[in-house]
Amino acid sequence: MAQIAVNQLTFCYDKSNDNIFENVSFSIDTQWKLGLIGRNGKGKTTFLQLLMGSYQYQGSITKTTVYDYFPYEVNQEQKKHTASEFMMELKHDCKLWRVTCELELLSMDAEVLFRPFSTLSPGEQTKVLLAILFSSDNEFLLIDEPTNHLDQNSREQVKKYLAGKNGYILVSHDRDLLDACIDHVLVLNRCTIEVQAGNFTSWWKNKEKKDQFARAENEKHKKEITKLNQAAAQTADWANQNERTKIGFDPVKEHDRFLDTRCYIGAKTKKLQGRVKQLEKRIDREIKAKADLLVDLEQPVDLKLVTLTHHKKLLVCTKDYTLRYVDAKEPLFQNLQFQVEAGERVAIHGPNGCGKSTLLKMILQQTDVPIQPLPILAQGTLMTAAGIKVSYVNQDSSMLGGSIRAYCRQHNLEESLFCAILRQLDMDRVQFQKNLEEYSEGQKKKVLLTTSLLTPAHLYLWDEPLNYIDVFSRMQIERLLLEYQPTMLFVEHDVRFRENIATKTILL
Repeated sequence: MAQIAVNQLTFCYDKSNDNIFENVSFSIDTQWKLGLIGRNGKGKTTFLQLLMGSYQYQGSITKTTVYDYFPYEVNQEQKKHTASEFMMELKHDCKLWRVTCELELLSMDAEVLFRPFSTLSPGEQTKVLLAILFSSDNEFLLIDEPTNHLDQNSREQVKKYLAGKNGYILVSHDRDLLDACIDHVLVLNRCTIEVQAGNFTSWWKNKEKKDQFARAENEKHKKEITKLNQAAAQTADWANQNERTKIGFDPVKEHDRFLDTRCYIGAKTKKLQGRVKQLEKRIDREIKAKADLLVDLEQPVDLKLVTLTHHKKLLVCTKDYTLRYVDAKEPLFQNLQFQVEAGERVAIHGPNGCGKSTLLKMILQQTDVPIQPLPILAQGTLMTAAGIKVSYVNQDSSMLGGSIRAYCRQHNLEESLFCAILRQLDMDRVQFQKNLEEYSEGQKKKVLLTTSLLTPAHLYLWDEPLNYIDVFSRMQIERLLLEYQPTMLFVEHDVRFRENIATKTILL
């Protein structure tokens, strides 16, 4: 049982003025199944790379174990070959028999190791790489978001697989996966870092209790500060009134007063002024205690959505609808029938490759949203309401680049409002000075979501909008959709999100 001790860790990227970590200290055990939780941009992937020795840093990380990192980088040349041919380039000591055993635990036939890697589905590729990762012992494994783009069945298999393993750090924003797989959490809070036993739900319940206590204590401090301010103002007023009586008096009205009374009045005033200073010190102490209470408090701002109302109730309708790629032998799906009416939030659910994203793009082709035509043969009927306005979130963020100002100008968005919503999604202002291609994947996704939220629409088409989005922002978006109840057709593999949001589900 080994320990990893982090002591006074400080790190920032070159050409950046803000520290990702500053004087951070904690320790973890290499036998734990540790979930790493935090907002986008808080340094989760950066911390894994620091453990791998990818960057120079200040402070110390004491380790007595060897690390390995997922996902492996598979280059274009390797993708042309089978995994059995290049897997030793990824992990030098892996054995074919051991990888085969791990694939069995992932409910996958070993024949995938002998097919060109590029021909495997995203789920198959992920499982092969996980099998290679776990194919040797005595390593502490760093697993960075293994379920992005995986369908529900693949997620369930990966979840069951990881639950049976020990000795890893798992970065994920999938609440269901975290609850099933981890026994400790390492949380990157706003200003602190904490290590706690339990899974995501147990940590979140504890956090809600702590936040509730902090809010109650904060209210007590506010009331105490108000009382002290009132007492200080009243005492200062008394002191000023008393001071003004030192010089000049009416001998008829104040016949018992003499010139040497000034000394008494001065001493009394000095005593009152001393009381004011003591009250001000108490106020400063209360303000400091109040500020310390709220440093890690999650107070997500409620987002707003401007929806349009269409004169028709039925917005999208299909009848006996079949799609097939031009060069494919089998259709993606056939004889599909469904309707999307105003106010419904419809989830499209199914395995990878069944045509979920393609269906959304075919709907887009009937609207004014610019999209590249697909090499698709369609049969049956797909109808959209005339004049319908659509707001679209693409699952691919690779097209993002340039400054925020240029991006807002290109999409006819008000820059100040765009940045305000990004701030509400907890993006630091310092990010606004960077180009979009420098953003993390989660930050890029927030750019696409913000664009959609600022686009008034009758129908919102979201294609895997939550990939890379942190847990707190996911819950923020859930609250938004439940409050405004826009008409939606969406693809999302996050079980909790889909169960909370969807009013009905289309199964492909």
